[in-house]
Amino acid sequence: MKKQAALVPLFKQFIKDTETGKRLKKNGERIKPQTIQNYGYVLQNLVQFSTVCGFELRISDASKLTARELKSEKNYWKKFYQKFTEFLYKKGCFDNYVGANIKTIRIFFNYLKNDKDMYTGDFQRLFYVRKEEIDILVLSPEQLKFLIHDRTFEASLTPALRKVKDIFVFGCTTGLRYSDIFLLTTKNFEQQGADWYLKLRSKKTKTFSYIKLPGYAVAIYDQYKPGNSKLPVFGNLTLFNFNKSLKRIGELAGYTTPIDIHRERQGKTRAITTTAAKTRFCDKMSSHMMRRTAITTLLILGMPEHLVRKISGHSNASTSFNRYVHYAQTYMDKEIEKVHSKLEVY
Repeated sequence: MKKQAALVPLFKQFIKDTETGKRLKKNGERIKPQTIQNYGYVLQNLVQFSTVCGFELRISDASKLTARELKSEKNYWKKFYQKFTEFLYKKGCFDNYVGANIKTIRIFFNYLKNDKDMYTGDFQRLFYVRKEEIDILVLSPEQLKFLIHDRTFEASLTPALRKVKDIFVFGCTTGLRYSDIFLLTTKNFEQQGADWYLKLRSKKTKTFSYIKLPGYAVAIYDQYKPGNSKLPVFGNLTLFNFNKSLKRIGELAGYTTPIDIHRERQGKTRAITTTAAKTRFCDKMSSHMMRRTAITTLLILGMPEHLVRKISGHSNASTSFNRYVHYAQTYMDKEIEKVHSKLEVY
């Protein structure tokens, strides 16, 4: 007879052990609060799935199962994967979100095996983690130069929007993530002769960066640096308000070109239309655009890839970096085509 235990209490213990530091990363570091929060979302999805679909969630001890019982257990987890992913897709989720849920469930199974000494049969290996390549949206060099240099536009903004615009420009120049920008203090800025450098360790990747700053970025720093070296240079601003302000800035700057957004479900690409009106470029502006714009701008303007990787913190084996290279090449191809079209007219 199979020895079984309810899955949900075990998943709650998995989250609790992660929160208290009983469960750590392989390198001994504590797991980030955002990751733990995502575990909670997966638990909510599992509970909702079980309730709505009437699917019993349980874990069996597979160490003493007969060959027939092992086959039955394997079929149970195959069915779970099919039904659970179908449930998420019907809710309107896309491949990245569904894949992230499945990845967390696989981590949970490894926790049961390695931390709780529960042999479940390793059926989580049957779970396929889907991923999708989301379109990269970045400012063109011309759009970025407009935000940097156009004083008439700057004067038309409210003080609050002007500050968000300056922070955004700083991020588009340095390639910093939102989480890193708002942790900067005066200690992260260093002057060597006439030159200024930004030095920091990324909160997310722990990689160290030492970036030379252009004059306009130094001017932004001078404008907002506090008298107290312990205070953040750019103060405090919620991510929601930062992104909301960015969309308004983009609209005022005229970045209203309609764009097509594509997402994937079960590997199939679909165009996303949320309203009757077309999605505008400014509607998709967010904090993520800073880092992406910085990387692609450096590539577009001719900096060698290995140096851009050093600034961005991408490893040589990083596959995500190739997306930026591809985008930059596409942009350059379009610009070259414009030149060629002018040469073809006689």
